Amino acid sequence: MGKKKKKESTQDPNNRIISRNRRATHDFELLETYQAGLVLMGSEIKSIRAGKVNLSDGFVQENNGELFLYNVHISEYEQSSYFGHQDPTRPRKLLLHKREIAKIITDIREISYTAVVTKLYLTRGLAKVEIATARGKKRHDKRQDLRKRDAQRQIERALRDR
Repeated sequence: MGKKKKKESTQDPNNRIISRNRRATHDFELLETYQAGLVLMGSEIKSIRAGKVNLSDGFVQENNGELFLYNVHISEYEQSSYFGHQDPTRPRKLLLHKREIAKIITDIREISYTAVVTKLYLTRGLAKVEIATARGKKRHDKRQDLRKRDAQRQIERALRDR
């Protein structure tokens, strides 16, 4: 009896996606993505595991040669004591390699791209965030993307009904 071939997936099976920022793909043209770790408190990681995260307004900014995550709302953990995190939208430091930090900072400063958060996930118990350097879309670009998506849906529907 032969072995069954495992179907290869594009996602690592150890990753559990907690939250996605769908608004980022709508408002921005994503150019390059990076995987970064986060510096968190114990009560924050417990809230993340519970899925109490909102990425919709999140963005990345440089501060003294380091990258920080702003406006990501991690709700307060109910069972935490007085020492839990008090401010749900506090800036959180991103952990990246020096080359990646330098590349993102130059893209933000010189090319005037925006660094946005696309998703937050857990891998082997650690919280990771995927950030992307992006260029803002104009209104006509958004309409064009909607038209493409609608045309693709109609093609798939026609093929399926055939």
